[in-house]
Amino acid sequence: MYHQEEFPRLPKYQGFVVCCHRVIPLLLWFLEQLLVRQTTVRFMDSTMLEVCKMVRANRHKTCKNIAKFGKNHQGWHYGFKLHASVDSQGRLCGLALTPANIHDAQMMPKILDKNTRIAVGDGGYTASVMREKIWQLYGTIIVSPPHFKQRQKILNWWQDLLLKMRPKIESVFDYLKEHLHLVSSFPRSVKGYLLHYLRILLGYQFMTF
Repeated sequence: MYHQEEFPRLPKYQGFVVCCHRVIPLLLWFLEQLLVRQTTVRFMDSTMLEVCKMVRANRHKTCKNIAKFGKNHQGWHYGFKLHASVDSQGRLCGLALTPANIHDAQMMPKILDKNTRIAVGDGGYTASVMREKIWQLYGTIIVSPPHFKQRQKILNWWQDLLLKMRPKIESVFDYLKEHLHLVSSFPRSVKGYLLHYLRILLGYQFMTF
């Protein structure tokens, strides 16, 4: 404000935004290279990424026709859903970003791979059809709590141990959202939201190494 004459070629904010959007492909590539692929046990889950409060969902224009309504145990949300898998140290192994109405089990082929021998999830990953598909694709065993209608289900000691470790990924989501502020309504474009998510996820992955 007081030194504009000393900086006659200072770039405009719009130019800064264009430069930020230009590096999105590079950030995507960089994040993919940092994912921990060589791990045999993964913990998987999803979390809602609201783009605005529910009271403003019908008036929200930035992500119109892309963001969707989704429901979890906390209620209804409007925005996106982050699907992720992590290792026992909390490092990101697989990621997928979808509208909020996509079911968790549908994204298992995206967040798992042939290195995964065992994948541990919550009740959203109990679908038998997708379990069979993942076994055929990757040879991966899915460990999840029994459905509430199942009266009997055999549980081995190592399965019980892994299920007790499952909150590891919930703590990762908590850190991303509460400490690194992954959820935001400030971006003014779809690219802006993608850039925001990428920089937060990259920053977190750097911290885990």
